[in-house]
Amino acid sequence: MNSEIILNDKETSFVLNGFINDILTSKINFRNTAIIGIKNGGVPLAGLIKKAVSENLKIECEIGYVDMTLYRDDPFAVKKSSNATELPFDINNKEIILVDDVISSGRTVRASIDQIFDFGRPGKIKLAVFIDKGGRELPICPDFTGKKIKTGKKEIIRVDVLNKEKFVEKIIKK
Repeated sequence: MNSEIILNDKETSFVLNGFINDILTSKINFRNTAIIGIKNGGVPLAGLIKKAVSENLKIECEIGYVDMTLYRDDPFAVKKSSNATELPFDINNKEIILVDDVISSGRTVRASIDQIFDFGRPGKIKLAVFIDKGGRELPICPDFTGKKIKTGKKEIIRVDVLNKEKFVEKIIKK
């Protein structure tokens, strides 16, 4: 496999700051909001969004995580789960910000929403994804997007926003 950095640390920081700012300046009622990260890539981003809401708006949002592995509908998905879903709050009537690092087909988001509804009925779900690589197979569209990067089906986007060296990398499978 070959890989290539497509956003370096400065570019990733710039896109990340704009992404979080778009969320903070939206019409979301953060006093009735929970942030849910999709494991694994959405977890660090959900934490950064929660921190930004706390620091900038002085509001403490609840945070949780979903592991949607068992909810996947594709035949090639690995059906092992670490049973790592953590939603330690009542989601009924909450405004949810569902966070992931990369969206492509939309199947991960659909599976995550299915799992969330097993815990209750949120008032609204907003989708925030850092990278939109296109290739949708389902009618799912993010409300907040950091950057659109078109790739082929055999290309994987890896996002690392917690390292000192923030970056977005494209991995090309042979």
